[in-house]
Amino acid sequence: MSSTKINIQETNNETIIKFVSDTILINGGSYEFNNIDEAKNSPLAQQLFYLPFVKKVFITANFIAIQRFDIVQWDDVSEAVKEQIENYLREGNVVVKETTTKKEAIEVYAEVTPNPAVMKFGTNRALTQTDVEFKNIEEASKSSPLAQELYNFPFVKEIFISENYVSITKYDMIDWNEVYQEVRTFIREYLQAGKTIIAELPKQQTKENVEIPKEKLTDIEAKIVSILDEYIKPAVASDGGNIAFQSYSKESKVVNVILQGACSGCPSSTVTLKNGIETMLKEMLPNEINEVVAING
Repeated sequence: MSSTKINIQETNNETIIKFVSDTILINGGSYEFNNIDEAKNSPLAQQLFYLPFVKKVFITANFIAIQRFDIVQWDDVSEAVKEQIENYLREGNVVVKETTTKKEAIEVYAEVTPNPAVMKFGTNRALTQTDVEFKNIEEASKSSPLAQELYNFPFVKEIFISENYVSITKYDMIDWNEVYQEVRTFIREYLQAGKTIIAELPKQQTKENVEIPKEKLTDIEAKIVSILDEYIKPAVASDGGNIAFQSYSKESKVVNVILQGACSGCPSSTVTLKNGIETMLKEMLPNEINEVVAING
């Protein structure tokens, strides 16, 4: 992690701030520490607890969130904490001692989706904190060993990895009924072996896999994102897909979104977009929305 960079990101809670890394910190899951004794398996968290204002430390795949006591303000100390974390990571120190001695019972189940070309493989293990999508093996080879190995199946066309599932788009050369059990078994054994899911986040972010940081949103854009997050994304995720806000034009009142996973190229996605998402946004934001457009589907 010699070139690791940390960006400071505020949260809705003024006592909590996120230190977002451009490299993967841990393989999967997340860890919360309330004091230095709980942080025995995290040398980094232990070091942070030596700072007198640190109340809690939360570590995920790509960020460290810290809650402070009221004895300081983040404006006074955040840059110093950022520098401390960067130096720690650049020296190659361990973030969390992830143990594999205790075998986790991994469950993987296959679900059909509204898109006949896509099968959703859900699991009881956290896979990633950041959604990633791969259109080909070249993209996968740069960041996800799991996706790269899945491309060894000749029928795999695209892969979408979310918090606790993998959506796979196949070519028309074969039916899912013939291969889904083999893929399900492969994913379960891969996770059971504790292999790396995502080695690093994709370096070249494109409009297809990036959402605008919430702190840069206008008031109306923030409301759109909030509605998508609360009402739309859970239903879409249950079908193995994702919807990401891309842009909003105040002049034309058009919302552009990105469809990922099972939603991308799905025959029913246009109907869902118009009859579901567009209708809901128009009702909840009267006179602000004329149309919702999927710029990649």
